[in-house]
Amino acid sequence: MFVDHCQEQWPEWLGTTEFAYNNKAHMGTKMSPFEANNGQNPRIGFKLRKKGKYKGTAKFAERIKKVQEEAKVVLAKA
Repeated sequence: MFVDHCQEQWPEWLGTTEFAYNNKAHMGTKMSPFEANNGQNPRIGFKLRKKGKYKGTAKFAERIKKVQEEAKVVLAKA
């Protein structure tokens, strides 16, 4: 659906297609690949991030571990 009738534009749309696939919830895990790998879906927009150290890093790492363990359990059941 991202190509023209001569199929000459697919290289231009490949990155967008990959992003859309990785941002969509998977039937088996009930979460997107982005969420499974990073603990959250990517930001879509241009909001600037703050500079400096983020104090919630340890909490974020624990959340990612939990999400990945949940995905492993669900995939094992599937």
